[in-house]
Amino acid sequence: MHLMALGQFIFSMPTLAFDEFRRTCSWRHPANSRVGVLPARQSLGPGEDTITIGGLLVPLIAGRLSSLRELRDMADTGKAYALVSGTGEVFGAYVIESLDESRTVHMANGAPRRIEFGLTLQRKADVQAEPGGGAVPAPDGEAAWEM
Repeated sequence: MHLMALGQFIFSMPTLAFDEFRRTCSWRHPANSRVGVLPARQSLGPGEDTITIGGLLVPLIAGRLSSLRELRDMADTGKAYALVSGTGEVFGAYVIESLDESRTVHMANGAPRRIEFGLTLQRKADVQAEPGGGAVPAPDGEAAWEM
């Protein structure tokens, strides 16, 4: 059983579990000033779609330290990856924008016993994720993963 998949990377207890999932969506409504009345607003469609995943990795109990390296390697490719929850909800194609780590409670050899992490993903609307985890242009120039 897994919590979520980002491309071929599976978030789970054996790899990397998270305890916080936050999604922030915005829509664009620029204002045009008018004399004597409220500004006129026009909808220009969706804006940013950002997902933040946070959690705690305790290598001696659950999770692999190499999981963070795998995510950094995925981010280095610059590709968009399909994000799918463990319940089957498809979020779309996302790039890895940032990965934060905080390592504490070190053993005598310097290995951390506790690692707090935060992963920030940004949705790409002009691509669709390919099965291998990368991204290809959407067919006919349409936005992929419309919801």
